[in-house]
Amino acid sequence: MLERLVGRSEALEKAAAGEDLSYEDGLSLMRHDNLHALAAVADASRRRLVGEDVTFAASYYMNYTNICAASCQMCAFYRKAGDADAYALTPSQIESRAAQAEGMGATEVHIVGGFHPKLKLDYYEDMMRAVKRGHPGLNVKAFTPAEVHFLSRLLSTPVREILSRLRDAGLDSMPGGGAEIFHPDVRGLIVRGKCSGQEWLDVAEQAHRLGIMGNATMLYGHVEGPEHVVDHLVRIRALQRKTGGFLTFIPLKFSPPNTELEREGLVRHECSSAYDLRIVALSRLMLAGALDNVSVYWVAYGKKLAQVALAGGGSDLVGTAFSEEIYRAAGKPAESSLEELARMVREAGRVPVQRSTHFAALKRL
Repeated sequence: MLERLVGRSEALEKAAAGEDLSYEDGLSLMRHDNLHALAAVADASRRRLVGEDVTFAASYYMNYTNICAASCQMCAFYRKAGDADAYALTPSQIESRAAQAEGMGATEVHIVGGFHPKLKLDYYEDMMRAVKRGHPGLNVKAFTPAEVHFLSRLLSTPVREILSRLRDAGLDSMPGGGAEIFHPDVRGLIVRGKCSGQEWLDVAEQAHRLGIMGNATMLYGHVEGPEHVVDHLVRIRALQRKTGGFLTFIPLKFSPPNTELEREGLVRHECSSAYDLRIVALSRLMLAGALDNVSVYWVAYGKKLAQVALAGGGSDLVGTAFSEEIYRAAGKPAESSLEELARMVREAGRVPVQRSTHFAALKRL
C-alpha cells in the first residue's frame, strides 16, 4: 500500500526508507501534490520511531508580564507600559499561581513573558526560587531563548551567566517560543525588536550545554514560503544532532486576529487545514532520527484537526494548557483536562500516555 502511494517521488521514497532528507528533498515534499501519500509516509515513520503512544503533560501556562519592548507584527499579546491592561506579576503572585497549578494536578509550569525593559535578573531568580521553594515537585519550564537573549542585551551580561544563574535558582527546562521562522527574509516581516534566528539557536545551544533541555518551535501560516519552512527544519535538525538538547518539535499555527499582520492586510485568514497537515508530516520526515517527538498543538488546531494530525506524523499533544493566554489574545481561548486529551487519543485509535516534561511516561490513561 505504502509503496503504491510513494509513486515516483524520489524524496518520498527516501523518507519511506528512513533515509536522511536534504534541503532539496524538503522542498520537493512541501510541493508534493499527494498530501495523503505524504501523511501516510509520515505516519509510518512515526510508528517506526515512537510506536502507538500519544503523550501529553499536565501543564499550567503562566505569563509573568505582557509588557514588551518588542512590537512584533505577528503578536496580539504584547502591551506597552502605561496601557490600561498592562501587567507584571510579582514573584509572590507567580508562586500563588504555581500553587493553583499544583492543585489542578499539573506537573509543570510553563512560564514566559514579554521583554520587560525594567526587570532585573534578580526578579527572575526570585521567581524561580519562590516556585521551587513552595512546589519542589513542579518542573519549571520557563524563559524562551528569545527572552534570555533580550535579558543578555538589556543587562550587558553573557547568556551563559544568565542561564547558569537561572538554573541555579530553579530553572528546569525551557519552552521553545520566539523561534518563529529563522530565515531573515521572513523574520524581518513578522518580528520587530527580537533576536535573529541564529541568535535564538545560539542561546538554545548554550542552554543545552548547561544541561537545560527545551523545546523547539516554528510559527507558520503567515508570509513564509516553502523554502523558509525547510530552512527552519534543517537548522533545528543540525543543532539537535550537535547537542541532543531538544525534547520535542512543535509547529505553531499562526492566528491572525488582533495582530498587526492582520490589520495591515498581509495575512487575512488562517492557513488551510491541508497546509497544517503538510507541515506536521514534513516536520516528522525532516527531523526523523534526530528529534523524534513531534507535537500537535491542539490549542491552535482545534481538537478535531489535532486528531487528524496524529494520523499524519504527530505523536504528542503538548499538554492541558491550563490558563493559556497567548493564543487567547489571538482569538483562540482553550484549555483541556487529561481525561479529555486521553479521549481524543483513544478516538484516534492510539494509546494515551501522560508524560513528564522530559518525556518520561508517568501514567497510561
